[in-house]
Amino acid sequence: MDYSKMRPESLMMTYGYNPKLSEGALKCPIFQTSTFVFNSAMEGKRFFELAYGISEAEQGEQLGLIYSRLNNPDLEILEDRLCLWDKAENCAVFESGMSAISTVMLEFLSPGDLLLYSRPVYGGTDHFINHVLKRMNIESVGFAPDSTKEEIIELIKKSGRADKLGLIHIETPANPTNALIDIEMCAAIAKEFSTADKQVILSVDNTYMGPMWQHPLEHGADLVVYSATKYIGGHSDVIAGAVLGSNALMARIKGLRTFLGNMAAPFTGWMLMRSMETLKVRTEQQAKNASEVAKYLRQHPKVSKVYYLGFIPEEGTEREKAIYKKQYPSAGAMISFDIIGGEAAAFKFLDNLKLIKLAVSLGGTESLAEHPYTMTHADVPNDVKNNMSITENLIRVSVGVEFYEDIIADMKQAFDSI
Repeated sequence: MDYSKMRPESLMMTYGYNPKLSEGALKCPIFQTSTFVFNSAMEGKRFFELAYGISEAEQGEQLGLIYSRLNNPDLEILEDRLCLWDKAENCAVFESGMSAISTVMLEFLSPGDLLLYSRPVYGGTDHFINHVLKRMNIESVGFAPDSTKEEIIELIKKSGRADKLGLIHIETPANPTNALIDIEMCAAIAKEFSTADKQVILSVDNTYMGPMWQHPLEHGADLVVYSATKYIGGHSDVIAGAVLGSNALMARIKGLRTFLGNMAAPFTGWMLMRSMETLKVRTEQQAKNASEVAKYLRQHPKVSKVYYLGFIPEEGTEREKAIYKKQYPSAGAMISFDIIGGEAAAFKFLDNLKLIKLAVSLGGTESLAEHPYTMTHADVPNDVKNNMSITENLIRVSVGVEFYEDIIADMKQAFDSI
């Protein structure tokens, strides 16, 4: 069958899996095993030669199953399916989004190097950059979403480590403000600072949109990173991460993953395969709901500002409009808004929600709300948060698949409690 003519949503149930290899089971079984039996000692030798890069694979030759720290059928099939959405050559699945991000940074940065990153980013990422990497003498420079290419280049040069730039990591849309970063601009900056001896890698955290609503590799990114816990998992019942990119870059990432031992477990792979079958229908409903919720919030007298991509075409700056038109086929399902009254009003609103749950994740079937200033971004210095519009007034909402009028009704009664 010619899979190349089919859309990813049609292939999520079958791609990469042969029922004949699993007693005819319709769904891929959970290969809950630590190790795999070789047919011969020579076969085992050959598998390890390929796994450790001792020799190159011959035409049509594939790496066989060795040990679940290196490869496992559940992970391999999942990785094949994830590649379809982003049109990537290769993929690696991790035990969490942070393990995916940290592995990328550890692989492409060395002591003395410089990391350039967009601000704001997820709080865990910010902590890893500004605390963990600093202990390794890896310095970082953050830039604002509205920074021009020239301003960013000047920041790099002022760092004193321009010749040591190893990685650019951006998060777009930004968590939790939905600020947009131009991927093509960042790719151009990476190319400008690359040399014949060292490629500057551009990594894009695409968690906020998931693989349905943005495809960074098409805009010049080298790697796309996900917290697969979010839209890919989609049911708030699994923790996982993923990285996608070229075969050459992914070979390095998978190599480090092997020795860090932070690959996802077989059951996690099975859970994600289950979730990906409904990814398109779930996210389409979430996006429709978010549009209605955002319109309600925009007209509410106790809301001073709504951060929602769907308003950019009519309210955004020319720069934002251009990025949105280029990078996003949908406004997604993440909304943040400033409530009038600071932390007290925000907490009162959050504490009185009934249908919407007060929890710090996103992308699941249920609607969730949280207070970034004191929760997901608590570790970021207050002055930095305030400069990035992450204030005590800000509330972040991940819109789920419930009936949108019920979501709005829950918000209404929570507002009325203030």
